[in-house]
Parts: sequence; C-alpha cells; structure tokens
Amino acid sequence: MTQKDKNGLPVRIEKAAPGDEAAVAALERQCFSRPWSEAAAREELLRTDCVFLKAVAGGRLCGYISCRVALDEAYVGNLAVRPELRGQGIGAALVRALKAAAKNAGCSFLSLEVRVSNQPARRLYEKEGFRLMGERRRFYSAPTEDAAIYTVYFEESGS
Repeated sequence: MTQKDKNGLPVRIEKAAPGDEAAVAALERQCFSRPWSEAAAREELLRTDCVFLKAVAGGRLCGYISCRVALDEAYVGNLAVRPELRGQGIGAALVRALKAAAKNAGCSFLSLEVRVSNQPARRLYEKEGFRLMGERRRFYSAPTEDAAIYTVYFEESGS
C-alpha cells in the first residue's frame, strides 16, 4: 500500500543525502524544542555510520528518520513528520523502512528514547514491535523530562 499525503500525493521513502540539510533543519524547527541547525543536519547526513531516510511527496520533505549503527547495534537519532501530516502513516512507514535498513545492515536490534509524555510516538513504536525497556531520568531539556527507552530485537520480532 502506498502512503499518500493530505493532498493525495504518493509518499516515497528514500535515502536522504547532503543537500537535504536545509529542509531537515526547517522540519526540526517545526518539531523540536532543541532543533538541529543546518550544519548539524549536514554533519549527520555525511556520517558513514548513519542511516538517514526521508519521506517525500510532491518534491517536498514530509518527514525523516535517522539512526547510527555501531557493530550490530542501531540507535534512532530523530524521527520527525510535518505537523500537518501526522496521523497519516508517514511516521510508521519511516519506522518500518529504518527497521528494514538496520536489519539488512546486520543489526540485532534498534533502540530509541522518546519523551514519556509523547503518547502518539509511544503508541507508534509499540505498534511497530518496540518494547519498553526502561526510562532515563531527566534525559530531555526544554522542558526537562524523562525518556522512555524502546527497543526492537530483530531475531525475536521477525521484523
């Protein structure tokens, strides 16, 4: 099933690349209290240990997800979806694509932190097979908040 944005345009999941940093930084400013700058986004896009995927519809960035890979471990950095496009399956499509990329890279698991108050994101991760593993106290700032740690193990989930 092809995801579509609110205008009915098909959403493609593809690899992000240098040149996407301005759009990524703009989306960061819409989504996060401590957004990446263009320079930080460019640095992430250039990392050889990073998998960085984007969702695009009509030539416009709809969302992105990134992770860093170390040996057989993968850790999600950020997941962002344009606020007006949330709830349309774009985040789920990005998570599924990243899980597949991490598994194909030989990773045994994919892990992430999310604000404990971010119930929509937590429901998404749980729906996509992630399990709550614990919390990190005072992990986030602006505002200060605990993080819930979620992990999906590929050999257990069949994902």
